Amino acid sequence: MTVGGTAPELRGRRTECARLDRLVADMRSGQGQILIVRGEAGIGKSALLDYLAGQADGCRIARAAGVESEMELPFAGLHQLCAPMLDLSEHLPPPQREALAVAFGLEFGGPPDRFLVGAALLSLLSEAADRQPLLCIVDDAQWLDQASAQALTFVGRRLFADRIGVVFGIREPVTGPEWRGFPELTVGGLTDRHARALLDAVVPGRLDEHVRDRIVAETRGNPLALLELPRGLTAAELAGGFERPDARPLASQIEQNFAQRVRLLPAETQRLLLTAAAEPVGDVPLLLRALAILGVPVSAAAPAEEAGLIELGARVRFRHPLVRSATYRAATSAGRREVHQALAGAIDPSLDPDRRAWHRAQAADEPDEDVAGELVASADRAQRRGGVAATAAFLQRATDLTPDPATRAGRALTAAQATLRAGAFETALKLLVIAEDGLADELHQAGVNLLRAQIAFASGHGARAAQLLLDAARRLEPLDLDIARDTYLDAFAAAMFAGRLAPGSPQTDVARAARAAPQPVTRRKHDLLLETLAVSFTDGYPAAMPLARKAIEEFADPALADPSDLRWLWLASRTAVDLWDHEHWDVLTARHVQIARELGDLTELPLVLNSRLAMHLFAGEFSAAASLLAEIQTIADATGMGLAPYGAISLAVLRGRVDEAAPLIATTMDDVLARGEGGGLTFTHWANAVLMNGLARYSDALASARAATEDPKDLGVASWSLPELVEAAVRSGRPELAAEGHDQLAELTRASGTDWALGLLARSGALLATGPAAESGYQEAIERLGRTRLRLDLARTQLLYGEWLRREGRRQDARGQLRKAYDVLAAVGADAFAERARRELAATGEAVDGRAGRAMDALTAQEAHIAELAGAGLTNAQIGAQIFLSQHTVEWHLRKVFTKLGITSRRQLRPQLTGETG
Repeated sequence: MTVGGTAPELRGRRTECARLDRLVADMRSGQGQILIVRGEAGIGKSALLDYLAGQADGCRIARAAGVESEMELPFAGLHQLCAPMLDLSEHLPPPQREALAVAFGLEFGGPPDRFLVGAALLSLLSEAADRQPLLCIVDDAQWLDQASAQALTFVGRRLFADRIGVVFGIREPVTGPEWRGFPELTVGGLTDRHARALLDAVVPGRLDEHVRDRIVAETRGNPLALLELPRGLTAAELAGGFERPDARPLASQIEQNFAQRVRLLPAETQRLLLTAAAEPVGDVPLLLRALAILGVPVSAAAPAEEAGLIELGARVRFRHPLVRSATYRAATSAGRREVHQALAGAIDPSLDPDRRAWHRAQAADEPDEDVAGELVASADRAQRRGGVAATAAFLQRATDLTPDPATRAGRALTAAQATLRAGAFETALKLLVIAEDGLADELHQAGVNLLRAQIAFASGHGARAAQLLLDAARRLEPLDLDIARDTYLDAFAAAMFAGRLAPGSPQTDVARAARAAPQPVTRRKHDLLLETLAVSFTDGYPAAMPLARKAIEEFADPALADPSDLRWLWLASRTAVDLWDHEHWDVLTARHVQIARELGDLTELPLVLNSRLAMHLFAGEFSAAASLLAEIQTIADATGMGLAPYGAISLAVLRGRVDEAAPLIATTMDDVLARGEGGGLTFTHWANAVLMNGLARYSDALASARAATEDPKDLGVASWSLPELVEAAVRSGRPELAAEGHDQLAELTRASGTDWALGLLARSGALLATGPAAESGYQEAIERLGRTRLRLDLARTQLLYGEWLRREGRRQDARGQLRKAYDVLAAVGADAFAERARRELAATGEAVDGRAGRAMDALTAQEAHIAELAGAGLTNAQIGAQIFLSQHTVEWHLRKVFTKLGITSRRQLRPQLTGETG
């Protein structure tokens, strides 16, 4: 940490310096800033970052730099940046404080989610910025370890109303998704005028004009090249006759120049430079201990210091990162191994065992079980800290260095599992080849098969995954029955994702195999889920209902709650949906969200939020659904994860917003077809059926509803499509199709027996009936749905009943039902269905003005989300922790919410959110 001062403007960089000046000014005024300074090696990025630090007078400055050889050590870059601020972590929410402590190795615990570490970092930086503006500068960010890069870019996407600036210097080409979408300052070469001036300033004596112009042209205005390349030329070459026939990339030319200058130094000096290059921290005492082991005197540094290549002060500093890389790459492999061995010997294993293990691994030229064992221990520590990529890297290297074939195969399998968690599917598959080659037992080989299936599922939910998981489960049965049964459940999940697009009948195949498997010695809750699905796909939906009810009751029972439930709660919630059991759907999704939030599992959380969002929509709680959708989008923006827009589609279609929904549906349909995700295809057809029914485009709705229900094995969303099919078919004059849909619905809903299920069945039957039978059906539907939270289905039933009453000539009775329907549909925001009710009311002779805009409609999705949470009683700190914003940003958003809604306190939020008056 340093405190900024004043820096002189750099030659030829007026535009770049002005951009950095604006960044500091905006940061000081409370506008969080992030910037990527990008350019080729030697172009002047580091000089601009130094200028930035010099301009940040009165600001707290935290600096870090990525180092190529540190890329495998988790949170190494973040620790550089944050170590001086860790005393502020006591002000963080407990989950964030613990995540940061575990990530930095200060405490032991379960591996924190990498995005929870990002949220903790944001809170920590915000605390520091409370005291004075905070400028974080990270040079050579392309060499940051993955965990640090993810945490810092997470923060960068969440900066709004904080006095924080985060600036990265990155060498071209910029790669990796974490850097996409940020503001950039691209640093190009100096103009010819400024390049000539710089060259004249650094080259002593006479410089031939033609030679100068040639150097300027060939270096393309690169300042480091202008400073360094002439050093390799003789006086005669500078005076005339300069010629460079090679066409190496500029960075390579500069590196070659540095390498040439290193080779001209004494042998002991070269060894000293190589040792310093291999030790990325710049720790002088460590360097001195390593030199002592090598027998190199510290005085050997003098020639390198005189040549301007290195400085030995409080820390070891190279003139430029290219000096470090040139020194290391120019050395022989034997020379590199020698200095790594010395560095390993100089490190106290009790203080820094991971760096010691990594240096020993770099020093090894043949398999070595002792070194491999140390790497496995380092992988375990990295995993506990949440360093997924580092865990995989340690295990991969341990595999390479393991001499015993069977042990090597086991470590390759473990490395492949870690690599899968890191998202590197191709590398994981290569490790599985090694795992298969070892002389391992049957359980190991079954584990290889299982992991190959899991990779297939994780890399695209393809139809192939279900069959691979089924094969793995069968092979595991005689070896580990519990794992085999878990794998059958995973196979069901894969088959559900593939759905109608899977070849054959994978769900039936899995069901038969699971039913034929031995029963567990001790039955677990999710064993009931497996039995439910197996019976459903062999004996039919009605036969599975008793098992299904028992399974979801056990998962919903707080006395039976267990951390392992997290893996199975999605299937339990899905089973509640199949049962048309809204109450347990509510309980199970709420618990799932709570666990995912407590764990900070931002990979799991969006999937759970989508399910809970749908639950709120059926209840007519559009404000709560929109709040969850904003949270999903927040997570997607912060993490860069690509998420299917199921929540956005559901909300748009029920709001009747065709301009929003139609393109989302079309894009999603293309995406799920490309991925082979039949479940997503069913969803998009259901969504379009709802949208078209709301718009009274019944023929279009019928086509989509038929497409959604064409697979008789589908439940869940396909079941939701049956009431849409009946309504659309009746309105389209296709009673035979409506009757078929009604019969399918009857089989499901009568077996379920819930008020939701039987209410929809009664409504669908009323659509097909006439006279007293129709009226009785509508009244039964209203009575049953009125006993539930399902305001949307209740209002749609009142709309249909009102339409029927008007067509029967009972205009006065129709007005009562239509008015009830209109009031609810308009209040919740189901605009298309509300418009249907308004038109019907007008046809009865009751004039209804178009619904006036609601105050909540003026809010952005982010503002509505924050308003929802504030209205529920959460403090600014709690809101910030939940949606990954700082307290300052939450406060800033709330001020805008109050202004737009014309209110002055949180107590006034609830009426606005619920549509109540007064």
